Amino acid sequence: MAVRTVVIPAAGMGTRFLPATRVTPKELLPIYDTPAIQFVIDEATAAGIERVIIVTSRSKPSIEAYASSASTAKVAVCVVYQDSPLGLGHAISCARNAVGHEPFAVMLPDEIMGDSSLMKSLIALYDRTGTSSIGLKKVPASEVSSYGNVRTVEMLSDGATELISKSVSKPVSENLVSISQVIEKPKLSEAVSDIVIIGRYVLAPSVFDHLATIKPSLNGEFQLTDALALLANENQLVGIVSDITRYDTGTPMGLLRAVIEIALGRKDIGPQLQTWLENKFRN
Repeated sequence: MAVRTVVIPAAGMGTRFLPATRVTPKELLPIYDTPAIQFVIDEATAAGIERVIIVTSRSKPSIEAYASSASTAKVAVCVVYQDSPLGLGHAISCARNAVGHEPFAVMLPDEIMGDSSLMKSLIALYDRTGTSSIGLKKVPASEVSSYGNVRTVEMLSDGATELISKSVSKPVSENLVSISQVIEKPKLSEAVSDIVIIGRYVLAPSVFDHLATIKPSLNGEFQLTDALALLANENQLVGIVSDITRYDTGTPMGLLRAVIEIALGRKDIGPQLQTWLENKFRN
């Protein structure tokens, strides 16, 4: 079955961005002149997604207001609600009825990718294998504890690399891997590799059954990584280790970096910003 739906979890309160998030949800904070969540919607649309489900909170009515005008001829945007802040796994579970019995993507709105190639590759990998597929990245050892960490085995391509290359219209250099273990934010001494999960997933509908069985973590949240660990134990989780350009907008500094770098890459404002920065640091 084709992957045509994406879930975007956007119910968090954005406490790192206070006081700005008292009036503007972090997902709507601008990257120059465009709300951050719009970059994710555009990426999904470019990857062939037809339906966007935003999981939001009733305390963030501006997300629903934005969604009401975000649909286009190519993609329909709607919202569902997460009434309690019980973690990413719980947020995805809130979209179960809206998703239905079909594979779906998950895209975290505080990670902006340079293009849609990883999402396209994950969809193509799912189409090839029928197995939940997630985005991965190698990071310095000091950063592993900030993410879900995975143990991997490189996959024999079985034509998958060629298929993915064709689907994204360019050669694919990323490593396709099978995932045997998933750990949520391990201590440095407990890390199983230097490979971490980044915020792009294509999941089989069976993940909802796993999310229904997991127990809350020590902080009371239901973690998506616990459900992914169950899939890995069943040999039902694969991934793509990618070097895609990625902006982590989950912190104020990360957002600022994204604003500067994305603006520098734009033809309308980039040259002016480049000149201003050069003059600024020359003096």
